Amino acid sequence: MSNNIDIIFTQPSEVSNMPAWDAYKDDARKRGALALELFVVESVPVGGPASVPENLEKHLAYQPELESKGTLGLAGPVSNAAGDMVEGAGLIIYRAASLTEARAIADADPMHASGARTYSLRRWLINEGSLTITIGLSTKAVSLS
Repeated sequence: MSNNIDIIFTQPSEVSNMPAWDAYKDDARKRGALALELFVVESVPVGGPASVPENLEKHLAYQPELESKGTLGLAGPVSNAAGDMVEGAGLIIYRAASLTEARAIADADPMHASGARTYSLRRWLINEGSLTITIGLSTKAVSLS
């Protein structure tokens, strides 16, 4: 009796019959969707949240640098699954020309460069939704909702 096991590797598109990314983006534009490509980083502590505070000051200094360059879209911590605690994880949205460029930006984040956090990176195509920006002219207040 043979103990050989055949393993078949397939591409995700072969498994799900989903189109390639660029083809989907082109189709979204053709149907009138926004098709704005951004990059989403899910940043999680390595070995628990203990090393996050040690690198927080440098990380928080890096974020405004990216914001001033127009690279940082949104960023902030996320809760645990119950929604009642901070666990040292965060989501970051980058504006970049490519996945390679977005990876370089994420790699340079002090949280990732120090090894305090690791991250996953994905392309994100924004097609729908809305934002409301309120600017108070006399109060000089700005709010986003």
